[in-house]
Amino acid sequence: MQNSDAMALSAGLLSAAGDLTRRIHDGVVGRGFDGVRPAHGFAFARLAQDGATVTELATHLGVTKQAASQLVDEIVRKGYAERRPHPGDARARLIVLTERGWACTRAAEEAAAEVVGAWGEVLGEDGLRALLHALTRIAVRGPVRPSW
Repeated sequence: MQNSDAMALSAGLLSAAGDLTRRIHDGVVGRGFDGVRPAHGFAFARLAQDGATVTELATHLGVTKQAASQLVDEIVRKGYAERRPHPGDARARLIVLTERGWACTRAAEEAAAEVVGAWGEVLGEDGLRALLHALTRIAVRGPVRPSW
């Protein structure tokens, strides 16, 4: 592949990822979840597993504990998450999604499905499956992190 083609491919992937993030965010806000930012969605993805400590969330997001703590303060204040005693560590607090946080997560899933559905109209079902297969083969395993 020529360097110019590699740059075009890189730009296309970055553009698609940025557009996907923006359209999911717009869909979440359009469904009535105000005061959220795309970074919250990356945090919600980790909290949806089984909750997380601030330290675990910081690692997931690739930020300092202080930055993760500020994000947690914000989503708790807005009613998307709550702090609970950690069942395995009396010194730690477990951050879990509230019903509002789960509803916001479902809204993000619906918005993502709409975006992917539009891609399917352009690529067709076979093209969409081929894209999924190709991205699954090259994507780095691990958390998807926001671009700060």
